[in-house]
Amino acid sequence: MSLYIKCCTERDLDVLVQISKETFIAAFEDQNDPEDFKKYIDFAFSKEKLKSEIENKDTQFYFVFDQEEIIGYIKLNKERAQTDINDKESMELERIYVISEYQGRGIGKWLLQQIEQLARKDGLNYVWLGVWEKNRAAIKFYLEHGFTKFGSHPYYIGKDKQTDWLMRLDL
Repeated sequence: MSLYIKCCTERDLDVLVQISKETFIAAFEDQNDPEDFKKYIDFAFSKEKLKSEIENKDTQFYFVFDQEEIIGYIKLNKERAQTDINDKESMELERIYVISEYQGRGIGKWLLQQIEQLARKDGLNYVWLGVWEKNRAAIKFYLEHGFTKFGSHPYYIGKDKQTDWLMRLDL
C-alpha cells in the first residue's frame, strides 16, 4: 500500500458526501432504527451541512488515499468546532472511517499516527474522541493505541439517545 492523506476543499464536496454516507451506513445501519438512521444520514451528511463544516476554519477533513484511490476519511476539529471539550490545547477526532474492503490492514493505526503528527505540529497536548459505547471493536482499538476513557456524552441518532465514551490520547 502507498498511503497518504490530502486535505479536502469545497471542490471535494460531492465525494465527501458520498464516502461519508457509505462508511457510516456500513458501520452502523444494522444497529439503529431505520427511520431514525435515515433522518440522521440525510442531515449529518447533507451537502449543505458538510459544506458549512468544510468552510469552518477550525474543522479539517482529509481523504485517505491508497495510491490514487480514496479509501477513507477523517474529520478533525479544533477550538470552537469541537463538539464538547473546546480546549485550545486539544484536537477532536470526530470521524475516522475506512471503507470496509480496506479494514483490517493497519490503516487505522497509520491514520492515528498521522493525526498525532498533525496535533503535535500544531503544538497541542492531546487528541480526544467520542466512540459509541456499543462499538467494542473501536473501543478496544483506541485502548490498544494509548487512549484512555475520561467521560461520556449523549449522542443522538434521530430520537435515539445513545452514549459515547470520551477518550483521549495525551501527546
